[in-house]
Amino acid sequence: MDIIRPGTQIDFMKYRKAAFALSAALIIISIAALFVRGLNYGTDFTGGTEIQVAFSKTVKTDEVRSAIDPIGLAGAAIQSIGEDRDNEFLIRTPAEGDTGGEAAQQIEGALKSTFGEETVDIRRVDVVGAAVSQDLKQKGFLSLFYAGIGLLIYIWWRFKISYSVAAILALTHDVIITVGMFSITGREISLPVIAAFLTVIGYSLNDTIIIFDRIRENIKKATGPFDYPSLLDSSISQTLSRTLITSSTTLFVVLALFLFGGSVINNFAFAIMVGLIVGTYSSIFIASPILLLFSRTKK
Repeated sequence: MDIIRPGTQIDFMKYRKAAFALSAALIIISIAALFVRGLNYGTDFTGGTEIQVAFSKTVKTDEVRSAIDPIGLAGAAIQSIGEDRDNEFLIRTPAEGDTGGEAAQQIEGALKSTFGEETVDIRRVDVVGAAVSQDLKQKGFLSLFYAGIGLLIYIWWRFKISYSVAAILALTHDVIITVGMFSITGREISLPVIAAFLTVIGYSLNDTIIIFDRIRENIKKATGPFDYPSLLDSSISQTLSRTLITSSTTLFVVLALFLFGGSVINNFAFAIMVGLIVGTYSSIFIASPILLLFSRTKK
């Protein structure tokens, strides 16, 4: 199945300056957001207690806060979630030694005392100590760094250093913009989201390597001098159907998870969705054009 008719050649390199300008703007906005807004770390990385609670009747956020204020948790973060945002909430409290489990029991007791036992449904309780959360945070972000180093070595071994640098720059571009979207939207960074970032890295790299493979094949087939930008356009055009089919089918699944999967995997699906779009774009308009910065046009 081909979306793009065989033999079609699109002049992608003609738009490389516009693509670089767009990417530079997105990266600047993302970095600015990280400095200004920072990241909203979840309980996995901050420590504390996170309780997901649902009520069988309509309850307002202020009512939930009033219920738990008497137990000394006035600083707890309360967020309404779910399709019906008037009866399901996430309640987060900071870590204080090993009191996470006790805090969960106190919150449950206060809610049931205020709204009635049959009204309150505790659906999930996560307790993470301060020391554990710091360790998870450090190892989570180190995993992204080590993945980048491993991929750099792998692509260098399989291709050339110029291909390796181009691929890593494209991956860095994808991660910065995806993380920036989390900062801009205020979405929570947790361990599943870190896993999503790693998935984005692998998915984007796969697209890039397929294009690089075709570039290398076309270079080997070329006899005599050739126009390098034109060869890049041909290589991308020849793999474009595969890229679009794979990306679009994956996007449909992730979009379904994002819309209907519930609050537990919503941020994970959002990271995959944004990373998938940005990664497909960077494989075409960033990774390959960067090769032009390392190569001279052959005529």
